[in-house]
Amino acid sequence: MNIEIKNAYALVDGHIDRHDLYIEKDIITGVDRKPDGFTGEKTIDGQDRLVIPGLINAHTHSYMAMLRNIADDMPFMDWLTKGVYPVEDRMTGEDAYWGAMLAIAEMIRCGTTTFNDMQMHIHNTTRAVKESGMRAVISRGLVGEKYDRDDVRIKEALEEISDGEGTNGRLTFMLGPHAPYSAGFDYLRGVADIAKERGLGIHIHLAESQTEIDNLKKEQGLTAIEYADKAGCFEVPCIAAHCVKITKSDMELMAKKNVSVVTNPASNMKLGNGFAPVPEMMDAGINVCLGTDGAASNNTLNMFHEMSLLTLIHKGTHNTPVCINANEALAMATVNGAKALGLEKLGEIKEGYKADLAILDINTPSMVPKNNLLSSLVYSANGSEVDTTIVDGEILMEGRELKTIDLEKIIYEVNARMERLNP
Repeated sequence: MNIEIKNAYALVDGHIDRHDLYIEKDIITGVDRKPDGFTGEKTIDGQDRLVIPGLINAHTHSYMAMLRNIADDMPFMDWLTKGVYPVEDRMTGEDAYWGAMLAIAEMIRCGTTTFNDMQMHIHNTTRAVKESGMRAVISRGLVGEKYDRDDVRIKEALEEISDGEGTNGRLTFMLGPHAPYSAGFDYLRGVADIAKERGLGIHIHLAESQTEIDNLKKEQGLTAIEYADKAGCFEVPCIAAHCVKITKSDMELMAKKNVSVVTNPASNMKLGNGFAPVPEMMDAGINVCLGTDGAASNNTLNMFHEMSLLTLIHKGTHNTPVCINANEALAMATVNGAKALGLEKLGEIKEGYKADLAILDINTPSMVPKNNLLSSLVYSANGSEVDTTIVDGEILMEGRELKTIDLEKIIYEVNARMERLNP
């Protein structure tokens, strides 16, 4: 569909001004310049609207939307082993599908157009992505001690890659070794070798908790970052989630190896793991992006909430109000995420870029007055202002109404399934 957005506020080149935008099929083909021969099939009046690049949730577990609020106020390892794992063990692939659909509905309604997912039931998140029209990068969570090319999880991961056909590039894949405490050195090395052979990136949890760091130091004499590097994870494009407990030398190593880091402020705080040294990572030249983690540990998938927390946390912990500004936070939620995930021409509003956009209604109390709309996005918006969400030029939500998925059915299915899954 060819879409014309007239006289809207839009975030272009880091600044918000009035612009006319032109979309042909899946591409932004004009910014204040109507393309030759353009015929609009739909016109959006931008008078009280603000157009931004669609937000990119660079680390989450969509199926975990089913596990929202089931294991709150617990120590990290208890949360994982006593709260999450038992319910996960009872989940079926169909449960995971409905969890992913719930997560996608929430993300669309909060202006997220791309998510980087580590999941456990193959074909079900990909099915949800295809049906909803979202953009996603999928990793099958991989755990094991000794590497075996016939390992069932590895075979599932490779099988699912072929499931991405026919999505017009909306669905891509990485390999997802879970974490150093769940993937032995030999296993990690084998996964890294496959990634290198197949030209795939790696998505992994690193240095999330003090327990992880203490055990690795005791058993291996290495930090989590050194361990992952020695196992070959940084020989391919790598996106490392959390990186809360890292050293200066860890940061230097990640910068040298072009590792992208996803910070997850709400999840790290809620599980008592602390604050990732984001300003220090930025100073070291690391590409830092932003994610929510799963709804079991956040407990939302709202990137506006995450942007606000990110800036406020570090202003407070570093005792300076100029630490991580609104521009930097928004970049982490858009263009930095696109870079980390290897998604070209995404995360900005530019001619030739993908038409992945969120359109906010700024005639709402949280966005009034229009003193500084860029600041409003990070410090004032809560996600409910998102009126329209567009992915690949397709309108997935308009007037707050989801167009590609049945929210009422999703809510019914999730509630019914949790009656069985809850202990």
